[in-house]
Amino acid sequence: MAGIVGAVVQPVLIVTGAPVLVGMMRQVRARLEGRAGAGVMQPWRDLRKLFGKERITPRGTSEVFRVAPLVLVATTLVVTVVAPFVTTDSAVDPAADLFAVVALLALGAVALALAGLDTGTAFGGMGASREMTILALVEPTLLVAIFALSVRVGSTNLAAIVSATVHDPGRVISPASLLAAVALIVVIIAETGRLPVDNPSTHLELTMVHEAMILEYAGPDLALVELASAMRLSVFLGLLANLFLPWGVATTAAPLALLVGVVALVVKIGVLGALLAAGEVFLAKLRLFRVPELLAGSFLLALLAVGASFFLA
Repeated sequence: MAGIVGAVVQPVLIVTGAPVLVGMMRQVRARLEGRAGAGVMQPWRDLRKLFGKERITPRGTSEVFRVAPLVLVATTLVVTVVAPFVTTDSAVDPAADLFAVVALLALGAVALALAGLDTGTAFGGMGASREMTILALVEPTLLVAIFALSVRVGSTNLAAIVSATVHDPGRVISPASLLAAVALIVVIIAETGRLPVDNPSTHLELTMVHEAMILEYAGPDLALVELASAMRLSVFLGLLANLFLPWGVATTAAPLALLVGVVALVVKIGVLGALLAAGEVFLAKLRLFRVPELLAGSFLLALLAVGASFFLA
């Protein structure tokens, strides 16, 4: 029962709350920089305006360009259904596997990169090339970092990992968890295109990664891409919160437990988003050739986390 409720509540919560999270993060940055800001609901107002416009596609593009936003949204939605955000029960428990979730997230990123190549423009190809370089370094780190947590549980099921941490809170302060947490934070920054890896608020040739791939999108297609990007940010922050701070997540089907799970998820994602936005105020964009060094360091931390799980368990 809790799995069915979670399969309904989690996607609704992520879809409706993700743009608000982006607006809140922009507002935090604006306040820290001494600006008034546009308000936390501005992303929703932008999406409503984009959805109301006519769909336009560049001449010469194929179905890859048109389908990519739908693939990006669909894969993220599936992750919101199966991953343990509000409850540890899943309506499709086998799909809540670590490898399945990482593959779904990678599929969306690859679809967007192919769309960038499909435009045939210099910016689209440049953005796709940079995105694939980052993705090739990020996905193994993501797998290894979460695998370090799964070793002591004996399962790669995300719900099983979260449940094990709920019942044994001492695991959070273990060396494996701390190393994996740092590696996962770097991965999330890179996957979601945040500073210092990428800067989503600029359109400079030397710094663009994600924005370069979506320059040719307009209207409803751009709205889907922006909504999916916000959803992916919420998904990654939700995974980080529940893998390392799972308190509040519902382990039963009781209405009060599910309500606490919803409130806990909102609070944890909100706090992590605010911390990420505050940290960006004090960070500068890394040069592109320094990004692989940062990601290689995070992969090394993830490997050390796996070693610590085996030898210090």
